[in-house]
Amino acid sequence: MARIWLGDWTADSISSGEAKLDDLVSGPSDSHELIDNALRAYLALASGNKQEYLSSEYDVAKYCYRLLDAELFQGNQDYVRRQFLYCLLQDDDVDTLHLAAALLLFDGRAHEPAFELLQSEGAFSRLVELIRAQRDDDIGLHRLLLELLCEMSRIQKLTRDDLKSVDDAFVLYLFQLIEQLSDDADDPYHYPIIRVILVLNEQYMCFANAPASPGSGGTVTNRILKLLSAHGPLYRTFGENLILLLNRETALAHQLLILKLLYLLFTTPSTYEYFYTNDLHVLVDVIIRNLLDLDPSVGKMDEERDGQKALRHTYLRVLCPLLRNTQLAREGNNYKREEVRKLLHLLVNRSTAHFAPVDETVIRLVIRCKQIEWLREEGDEQDAEIERKLAEVAPKESDVAKKLLGMSLEDAGESSLSVVEVAAKVTKEKPTVPAPRRRRKKTNGMATNGSHGAGLKVPPADLSASISGSEDAREGGRSPFADDAEEV
Repeated sequence: MARIWLGDWTADSISSGEAKLDDLVSGPSDSHELIDNALRAYLALASGNKQEYLSSEYDVAKYCYRLLDAELFQGNQDYVRRQFLYCLLQDDDVDTLHLAAALLLFDGRAHEPAFELLQSEGAFSRLVELIRAQRDDDIGLHRLLLELLCEMSRIQKLTRDDLKSVDDAFVLYLFQLIEQLSDDADDPYHYPIIRVILVLNEQYMCFANAPASPGSGGTVTNRILKLLSAHGPLYRTFGENLILLLNRETALAHQLLILKLLYLLFTTPSTYEYFYTNDLHVLVDVIIRNLLDLDPSVGKMDEERDGQKALRHTYLRVLCPLLRNTQLAREGNNYKREEVRKLLHLLVNRSTAHFAPVDETVIRLVIRCKQIEWLREEGDEQDAEIERKLAEVAPKESDVAKKLLGMSLEDAGESSLSVVEVAAKVTKEKPTVPAPRRRRKKTNGMATNGSHGAGLKVPPADLSASISGSEDAREGGRSPFADDAEEV
């Protein structure tokens, strides 16, 4: 398949304006040669008229959608998509890269297999390379590259080779960009950088909890956690923005991404005190508010209810190490002790719409929080009531068998159900958002730094042990986010 080159096309050889653009995207496309000619002219038109077509994000989006909505693209999607992908992979012209990145981003948002194509063709490592090199050339292009990297990594699991292209220097570069933008937390440039870090952390967590297999290449170091463990005080703006985003965020998936990283930070000894105390106060306020607002019984659809339930569980799993491991546990720093105690009591006692049964996972997580020393109170009736509630809702073995298989242990010798009927009753639920994954097995050392981190300060020798040895990581090889996780 021929790659698109601008060749001898110049701004002088084509006329600008809406009419010319319409002619380009609606012309004949009966052969690959005609399509290539049209795409060359399309790229040259934008390159020769930057002020008209590439002066703002809105102009770039409008120019891209004129092609995406045209018959030229609709009738030849795979071919046109691959041509722009080859531009992204091989071209160095800033204008060409700008349009290629924008078009692939908008196309992928409407058609997710386009992002899968990017990964299969090795676009991840190319995007990392471009992000590292292109910021000074074009801020708009740099932001598009960040968004494209984030979107393609969000919907699929990356390969080990993909993550190997992310070295220490690249992650530090992202942290440093956030520090440079610290004067304006509302800068729209902040969010794409932070989302890339959050998505990379999600990818690391997926690999950390994946079962080991022969020839897999060993563990994959979570460079986000590693570098915050070693250099956290230098990059506290990132942490401040995490809490700010969690306070503003309403999307389920984005809240979970933030909470997963917070969980790792609060369960890794070297990052217990990464945040300033005032920021932790804000985080406690946010968690209290969101836990009181969340009600899994109010969702109209099963997926929405499951998502609300998963989010509530995750907030509680973050709250426990936050209160137990950070400076909030010190005497005199017990922020909003009574409010937290009241919250935990309400979570297992208040009535919900439709009289939904008590969520035993919530009760188990509440008990875990109530075991924190500074939240306990001698002879507390609320604690005793919560424990009684857990005993009431704990399912018996006979109930589980009857619920799942439609059979009674008393009549175990015979079954009134056929094999087909039993199979129909044992359904596998698909979570709305993938649960966080984390390996519980300690590792002996960390992966080596990438080639770009040669001048980087090497973390302490026991850093990897402190990262992999977080307290909730010792729960027996299971994800701490599993709803049936036993209490520590």
